[in-house]
This record gives sequence, C-alpha cells and structure tokens, in this order.
Amino acid sequence: MRAFYHPDQALHDPQQYMRFGKVVAPKDLPERTERLLGALAKHGIAPERPAAHGTDPILKIHDAGFVHFLETVWDRWQKLPAERGPEAWANTFPYWSGRTDESVRPPCRPTGLMGQAGWYLGDLSVPVGEHCWQSTLRSAETAVSAADAVLAGESAVYALCRPSGHHARADRASGFCYINNTAVAAQRLRSKFGKVAILDVDAHHGDGTQQIFYRRDDVLTISVHADPTDYYPFFTGYADERGNGPGEGFNLNLPLAHGAGGAAMDAAVDAAGKAIRDFGAEALVVALGYDAHKDDPIGVLKLEASDFGTIGKKVKAFGLPTLVVQEGGYAIEAIGDCLDAFLGGFK
Repeated sequence: MRAFYHPDQALHDPQQYMRFGKVVAPKDLPERTERLLGALAKHGIAPERPAAHGTDPILKIHDAGFVHFLETVWDRWQKLPAERGPEAWANTFPYWSGRTDESVRPPCRPTGLMGQAGWYLGDLSVPVGEHCWQSTLRSAETAVSAADAVLAGESAVYALCRPSGHHARADRASGFCYINNTAVAAQRLRSKFGKVAILDVDAHHGDGTQQIFYRRDDVLTISVHADPTDYYPFFTGYADERGNGPGEGFNLNLPLAHGAGGAAMDAAVDAAGKAIRDFGAEALVVALGYDAHKDDPIGVLKLEASDFGTIGKKVKAFGLPTLVVQEGGYAIEAIGDCLDAFLGGFK
C-alpha cells in the first residue's frame, strides 16, 4: 500500500477546546502523526510527499467564501484588540434551519471578523491558530495526491490526513475538522469512477460528509458511529436520514449503542458491504478513525486494536480500488496499534 503525508500537517497545534462547559487541553495533538508514521514504518511503508494542488480541488467541494475565510482569518485576528485570545475562536453561533434541500447556506452577510467566525466555525473545537490553514491545506493535498494514485491504477492508498475532515461541511468547520478531506478525495475519484462509495468508521458521525453528498446519487455515504442521541455531533447520524431529492436512498447511517465492541462493528461493516455492492460502487473511500477504541479519551465505544484488523480484512474483501483517509482517534498510546492492525488485516 502506498501512503502520502506532508510534515507541515504536524504544525497545527490547537491551544483550546471546550468540553462540558470548560476549556480543556486539546485532543488533536501533533504527536498523533508520529504514532501513525511509526505504524506505517512497521509495514515498510514510507509515505510520499503530496503535490502542491492548491485550493482548486477543495473548491469543488467547499464554498469559496468559507475557504477564503480559513486562508485569511489568522492575519485578520491579529488586528483585533489586545485582549483577543491566542487563536481565532467564535463567540456567537447563528441559528440556521438545517434544511436538507439546500446544498449550501446563503452567503455570509456580516463582513466583520467575529460575525464571520460565528458563521464559518461551527463549534468550540475548531480554533484557528497561526499554522492551522497551512496544515489544513497540506492535509487536503495529501488526500488529493492519494486519490490521484488510485486514479493512476493503485489498488490501495493511505492518506495520513491531519487535521481530520469528516465533520467539515461545505461551508463550515467543526469537530476538529476544517476541510473535508474525505469528500475532496471522493470528488477527485469521480473524475474516473462513475460511482464512489464512502465508508466512515470513525466513532463520530461523518456529518459534514453526509451534508456534502446528501442530494447526490453518484456518491453513496455510509457512516458507522456511536448513537448520536447523547454524543457528538448530536443532531445528525440517525438511521432515518436517507438523503434528499436525487440523493434519496444514497445515505446510510448505522449507529451503534454506546459500549458496543468489535462484534457490533463487524455486523455494521458487513451491512455496509452489502449496500456498497448493491450500489455498484466502482471505488471506495474509507474514512478511518480510531476513536472507537476502548481507551479513547472522548470515545464511547469499546473496540480493541485488533478489531481494526478485522475492519481492514473486510474492506479488502470488497475488492474495490480503495483510498483510506485518516480521520480521528485520540488515544495516543493506541492509535499506532490500530493502524498497524488495519494494515495487517488489509494485506
């Protein structure tokens, strides 16, 4: 398996994260990349540096105003009064109806920084620091270069993406995610493959990926995740969310009970496999998170590292050109073992 990664992705070093009404230490630590690189090395995989694709592939998925905001917000933040915080962080969040028959919200009406921050930053887990955009761009370019390798004929490629992406909507960052690497990669694959399936096995529902493709019938989105009734992202990820308009029937959510382990995940991946075959997918993007591991500090599922090996084996058996995009996983001592197991199972 080939892999892609850019060292600039480790520059992103968030300083703030709101949890249970308290500002706590962030969970998306730069050290995550070191552990994942170590797992790749165990399998003799030396990641390649992605090409400099710029924002063109991103803009095929994301709203131009949103992307411009992410590119410029840090410099604009420096012009605020001296009592500003260490990172760009919103302090207001506008109401929006969440209508599923619209692919993107109207343009942001406020021109001031704080109003735009509330519009484009969806929660208090996406502070924007000095190197956030640089790491985010490199993360997206990693996914694009990996997709290009699949387009060129590789059967399996891994994109070590950080920051993660599956919570990022077309015009909004949230959940540690700024640009949706999984969606950008899937769109890239559509240049060759008529039907692309996305299988998200992160513990959190891939709400951004769902929103981006919710009205499309050329990309099947499947998310296996913890029951969101009392778990982030709370407002999406339910089994009755099936798509809208032309996308009706092309979104599948498979929520798992809190405390579920490998057996429940296995059954859900098997169900996903049937849906992927019925769809007639020609290529597959796997959004791979490890926060379903039993030791994850913000997780509620109970998978062992070895369970990710079973996921890898099942995904391999789908027999499709496969792009694996790294998503979450915050148990620093466990994530390397999870990737190691997945790669072992995928062989």
